[in-house]
Amino acid sequence: MTSRSGVPMGMNVLVTGGAGFMGSNLVMHLLGEGHRCTVFDNLSRPGVRANLEWVRAAAAGRIEFAEGDIRDPEAVAAAARDAEAIYHLAGQTAVTTSVVEPRADFEINALGTLNVLEAARLSRRQPLVIFASTNKVYGGLGDLEVVEQEQRYALAHGAGVSEAHPIEFHTPYGCSKGAADQYVQDYGRMYGLRTAVLRLSCVYGPRQFGTEDQGWVAHFAIAAVLGRPLTIYGNGKQIRDILFIDDLVRLYAGFLRAPSPDVWGYVYNVGGGTAGTLSLLELLDLLAQETGRRPSVGFEAWRPADQRAYVSDITRVRKAFGWQPEVSPRDGVHRLLAWAQAHRDLFASAGRR
Repeated sequence: MTSRSGVPMGMNVLVTGGAGFMGSNLVMHLLGEGHRCTVFDNLSRPGVRANLEWVRAAAAGRIEFAEGDIRDPEAVAAAARDAEAIYHLAGQTAVTTSVVEPRADFEINALGTLNVLEAARLSRRQPLVIFASTNKVYGGLGDLEVVEQEQRYALAHGAGVSEAHPIEFHTPYGCSKGAADQYVQDYGRMYGLRTAVLRLSCVYGPRQFGTEDQGWVAHFAIAAVLGRPLTIYGNGKQIRDILFIDDLVRLYAGFLRAPSPDVWGYVYNVGGGTAGTLSLLELLDLLAQETGRRPSVGFEAWRPADQRAYVSDITRVRKAFGWQPEVSPRDGVHRLLAWAQAHRDLFASAGRR
């Protein structure tokens, strides 16, 4: 049986990291399409308990919560036992943390992904596996010609970085996510699993408790709302193509009604594309326009392997799914600020989880 949108009704879906920013938004979207979700999370990140309660309040009994760590293969296997689809979003997400704690970064991102894949391989249901990878697998992109402009860097040629661009893992984070990325692809080849890898650019939106190390758009927006100072590493001209969370979860849900069996086994670069680029300095200007005040900013040295310009070439995913971003950076930042302003109390309690 299918819904009006063509999605199979009542699928059992496991979302690892399901209480996180992307995970909680995805779970809410899937619930709206009639699915049952298992949220697997160790609740270690600030803000995730609030996200879990937000989801539970709307779930009407259609979610199960499994508290566990992605590094525990038995816990992962138990959570995945009845899953018909697995969205693997759990992970260590900060480059800086990976430099300080490379072993933990490896165990969470690489070994944790292997645990998910093994659970899928051994499951009688042979679930779909959709993995959240990163643009960091392309390394520092020193081979791309970059033009420096007044407020930003820009790529000199082309529509962005395609999936054909050579991968080059920099930093422990790039290595751990890159290894996981390759494992997901190979399990599709070797064991016949239906897998997909989404190499994400900068995703942002409500329910994101951004920090200096990860989630820069939300971090800047929260600082603007609370009047906190910011530190920029580098000159602030580095650009990314940013993607609002609603656009991402719409794409994610599309994998449950894949338009063709040919979409499986591929890597997809996913971001805002050329129309969705923003530099750090431009974000500061946008926040000033939206709030009437500009956050206080200090500058520090560049961080390791920080790409001066990254823009996703989203041609492949657009052709496969008929998908493209709908929310502009200006509209997305406006929505993010509205959420942040309405939930100031969450930022004070997030540190206490």
